[in-house]
Amino acid sequence: MTTMPAKRPSGRRVPRLVAIISGLAAAAVALSGCLYSMIPEARPSATSSKSPDTGGVSADLLPFYEQQLTWSDCATGMDCTTVRAPLDWSDPSAGEIELSVIRQRAASGEALGSLLTNPGGPGASGVELIRDSVDFAVGDALQQSYDVIGFDPRGVGESSSVHCYDAPEMDAYLFDIPADPRGSDAWTAERIEWNARFADACEAGSSGILPYITTENSARDMDLLRAVLGDTELNYLGYSYGTFLGATYAKLYPDRVGRMVLDGALDPTASGTDVSTIQAVGFESALRAYMADCLAGSECPFRGAVDEAMADLGTLLGSVDASPIPASDGRLLGADSLLTGIIAALYSQDSWPYLSAALEDTLQGGADVAFQLADFYYNRQGGVYLDNSTEAFRAYNCMDYPLDSTPEQLAAADTLIAAQAPTIAPYWSGPDTCQDWPYPPTGTRDPITAESAAPILVIGTTNDPATPYQWSVALADQLSSGVLITRVGEGHTGYNKGNACVDGAVEAYFLEGSVPQDGLRCE
Repeated sequence: MTTMPAKRPSGRRVPRLVAIISGLAAAAVALSGCLYSMIPEARPSATSSKSPDTGGVSADLLPFYEQQLTWSDCATGMDCTTVRAPLDWSDPSAGEIELSVIRQRAASGEALGSLLTNPGGPGASGVELIRDSVDFAVGDALQQSYDVIGFDPRGVGESSSVHCYDAPEMDAYLFDIPADPRGSDAWTAERIEWNARFADACEAGSSGILPYITTENSARDMDLLRAVLGDTELNYLGYSYGTFLGATYAKLYPDRVGRMVLDGALDPTASGTDVSTIQAVGFESALRAYMADCLAGSECPFRGAVDEAMADLGTLLGSVDASPIPASDGRLLGADSLLTGIIAALYSQDSWPYLSAALEDTLQGGADVAFQLADFYYNRQGGVYLDNSTEAFRAYNCMDYPLDSTPEQLAAADTLIAAQAPTIAPYWSGPDTCQDWPYPPTGTRDPITAESAAPILVIGTTNDPATPYQWSVALADQLSSGVLITRVGEGHTGYNKGNACVDGAVEAYFLEGSVPQDGLRCE
């Protein structure tokens, strides 16, 4: 569950929340060559039997809140529908967008209600998450008792979506090697030009929706989904960026919060520069944990103490930066793509063996294994991008994060990253990827308290690289009803990762309304 850097080397001043749960969740499966499940041919449709909840809805929004959903079978044991939403929630007459929704009905046949889910990003497909990885996203106990709902937020996937580049142009944008030396004025100018062309392509290819691709609009969409599903309160499980989406919902509709779990949280007050800085330090910490584990084994491509091995990894990154390695498909592996592959493998401890394999291959002059990890990160397979997550990521972040950091703040961030993330630091900085976005940001970075909301569980993992633990602490402290659960361990997010303490607390809360003690610590 993350946000993902749409351009690894050049986006430091845009948040790099790289966790997309539906991707790295199934790393072992994806990297061994298995494909996503085939979707069977649609079967006859059915109209939802639950009436929409229209209580308190203004007259101009009633045409949306009164929708009757028609479901069609779209995967084994699941069904899908499309929901109409206002393009502009401040002016519902200005046009419409479509939201793609998938549902797995409660296995018990007696649903407690709907459980909306979000995998993160921003830009990850919630439809894909539930269709292809429902067991990873939601434990069996919740599948028994809830209608599990996945949806593609506005701008994402099968909903009305952002489109910028076709595959060849996206390959060039993500993987080409700049002509000039890193950090030079010419290098910076080249990256600025690339970002400006990308922004222009997004505006040209996205049918006028870019100014409305914001987390606040998406949170309002969630209230619409809640209502047309027939629920009077929102039950919600959000990962990574999905925690910010859920917290924003709670800010807008505190009295409609049912049972809400925010796992791997973002701090709503963190600026884009703060996010980037803390993430750089988080990934360096996770990389050191990987290296310690690697050195304890017999097949590690590095030797010596952790500090020595990290220095050797830094040398390897510098080497491929100076002399990129050709892959079998013609792409060149530079430091930026290698770092993307490294980061991809740091989301889950289960992926560490793939990182060792990629680094061993790179040390031997190969590039293909590292590119497998980088492609996994970008959801690229066989030269095809399976979703628009890179484009949607940029669209959301450029609208959500004000460009308000001063030169002094940026310099201080660079100094901190160099001191606390020395392996990553040379490849983390670059021009602001939102500098030439067609629309100014509308988001703010303020505390979210959600006064009067029901208890909201916030889960933080102590060495989470993508959403570092202190963000979960901060969000739980801000929320008037926040309850913090700490998972002690590695990797991104905490629920349904094999920790019985976390899983038990989350499931007792969703199934029975039992609120755990604030500060519960799960070793």
